[in-house]
Amino acid sequence: MRIGHGFDIHRFGPGDSVRLGGVTIPHSMGVIAHSDGDVLLHALMDALLGAAALGDIGQHFPPRDMRHAGADSRVLLREVAKLIAGRGFTVGNCDLMLVAEAPRIGPHREAICANIAADLGIARDRINVKATTAEGLGTLGRGEGLAAQAVVLLQE
Repeated sequence: MRIGHGFDIHRFGPGDSVRLGGVTIPHSMGVIAHSDGDVLLHALMDALLGAAALGDIGQHFPPRDMRHAGADSRVLLREVAKLIAGRGFTVGNCDLMLVAEAPRIGPHREAICANIAADLGIARDRINVKATTAEGLGTLGRGEGLAAQAVVLLQE
């Protein structure tokens, strides 16, 4: 078994929605990012790649590579899933944590989990998504952006 950890953070900027777990969620701002800025999926991809000792998403999808500008993170996640499967790994489970004052993900949690399960080709009950606030502390607490952490278990 292998364990991986991932983290991602993005600043808010102009826009009217954010993308989380492949779900577009209405919000008073968007995110500043090279791709779609989906912090949940970016953290998840880094955790998967780390557990398989395959580097990080910046190595596989460099931010300076314009082919990935505005990329759909679900497409990238499916590519990562192929990479780890090619190394003989299957996903045991994924635990993701969003850290943000807003938006609230409760109404979108099931769609987020279903997207991740579909993209990884695993059962829905192997995916957990939760959220917390930063209690008003720091940049996240002031609502300047959002962040996510992910922990995954891979099995050979």
